[in-house]
This record gives sequence, structure tokens and C-alpha cells, in this order.
Amino acid sequence: MEFEHRSVLLHETVDALNIKPDGIYVDGTAGGAGHSREIAKRLTTGRLIAIDKDPDAIMTATERLAPYPCAQVVRGDFKDIPSILQELHIGKVDGILLDLGVSSHQLDTADRGFSYQADSRLDMRMSQQGLSAYDVVNSYSQEDLTRILREYSEEKFASKIAYFIMKEREEHPIETTFQLVDIIKRAIPAAARREGGHPAKRTFQAIRIEVNNELGVLKECISNSFDCLASGGRFCIITFHSLEDRIVKQMFAEFTKGCTCPPEFPVCICGKTPRAKLVSRKPIEPSKEELSENNRSRSSKLRVLEKI
Repeated sequence: MEFEHRSVLLHETVDALNIKPDGIYVDGTAGGAGHSREIAKRLTTGRLIAIDKDPDAIMTATERLAPYPCAQVVRGDFKDIPSILQELHIGKVDGILLDLGVSSHQLDTADRGFSYQADSRLDMRMSQQGLSAYDVVNSYSQEDLTRILREYSEEKFASKIAYFIMKEREEHPIETTFQLVDIIKRAIPAAARREGGHPAKRTFQAIRIEVNNELGVLKECISNSFDCLASGGRFCIITFHSLEDRIVKQMFAEFTKGCTCPPEFPVCICGKTPRAKLVSRKPIEPSKEELSENNRSRSSKLRVLEKI
């Protein structure tokens, strides 16, 4: 199956990177190479490092970026951008991009186990390695299942879903996506199931975030990768749900803070100055045209930070 993914906020993001033809850029989530290809088109003597941890994405990105000698594809996790750049003998870069969405390929390839609309073995591993959704559902305690459903998806029926999962696995392992969907439907009252889309959506999101440690990896990436930016370099991050967006917003805000002295001090004695500035205070959202063409873009937000 070909790796299909329509890049969200494509032109807005590439424009926000403020590409210099001789600059060095990192696409930390190469996926189907949509953003990467647009970046590469704008480079002459510059360089693009396209990173992804999904082996399917690596194969596709390598093929699609082959016509661009400026582009290099690397299999890895975007939290490791500093060490990847060090291995490539690259100092500072002019832009870093993260697109945090699950790709259409991952959602639509049934045996990847991301979708509640196709039956397959529970998986959800973006890297296709390590902890899987099967492991989470069949080995986590009731307390931990309740916690991740509440924290990662704000599921109102978290404790009840966790209880139903525990009762089911007393009889046999929960192996497939449709088995889990059936449990969720039984745990959620009929009236609530008729509201807010598919009843399994929040649970699948929470388990996926846990499996891939998405929020922890995001925090680590922002914290560690900011210092890889050259002066004037930009950090562009596309988020798809409120938990991600809150982290990006708060961490970007920390980089823009200056003096922390009490307001009653006549002069600054802390010596702290802002390390970056926001390119736009409000996030950039998809146009009406994009929303009509790509329904999966509806929750996306782009935030852009520029290093001073």
C-alpha cells in the first residue's frame, strides 16, 4: 500500500519557516515527504534533514526526495534531533518543523492498529517497535488505564471503560481493535454514544499517546532542539489536539520571557532576556478551502517561534 498523506497547512508552514536557499532545515516528521518536498524545492545550496521513526515513511520519503540532492533521509525520533545533527556534523539550523498528526497511511493501513474503523491486531506503534496497544490494554492496571483515559483524552467514562476492559481480559486477552471498540461501546451509556462522534475515538487517542509517549517526546524535543536553531531560525509545530497545543503554547511562551524581577524593583537585576519571539500570537489554522478538501485538517494548529 502506497504511503498516502495529505500534508496539513502545507504552504502556511513552509512559508512560516522563512526558507533561505542556502539554509539548513530539519523536518522531524517526514511522513510522506509533503512538507519536506516543498522545503527542498526552495533550496539551492542549502540542506534538508528529513527524519521519521516509521520504516514505511522512511521508504516513501527516500523515494520522493531522491530528485533533491539537498535532502537526506534519516530514520530516528524527533526527540533526538540534537544527536542526529551532531552525527551529521551539523551545528546550527535555520528551521525545524514538526507535524504531530497521525498520517493518513497509518490510519488507513488496517494492520497498523491505529483505527477504530478497521479490525486488526491492537498495535498503534509509530516506530513499529516496543510497547504496543495490545500491551497497554492487556497489562496495565485498572488505575493506570483510568489515568491515561482521563489525562490523554478527557474521557468522561474513563473509570467505567477501564473496569470493562479488566473484566473482559479476565476471560481472554483483548487482541483486536474491534474487540476493544465493542468493550468501549458496552461501557458508555447509549445516550452518550449518540453524541460527539465515534464512542471509541477518545480511548484510541489516549492509548496511542501512551504507546508512543507522544507528550513526553514532544516536551523533550522542544526543550533540547531549541538550542540547535541559529539566530533568526524558526521552530514550526503543527498540533492536532488540545494537549499537544497546550504544551507547545506554554513551552514557546517560556522562551519569550524576559526579566523575572519583581515589578517593584527599579531596575532589572536578573539579567534575563527573551530568547525568542512568537511570529504570530494566535495559531495559524487551515483555510476554508483546505477544510473543504481535507477533513482531517479541521483540528490542526500551527505555532511558530523565532530564535532571537
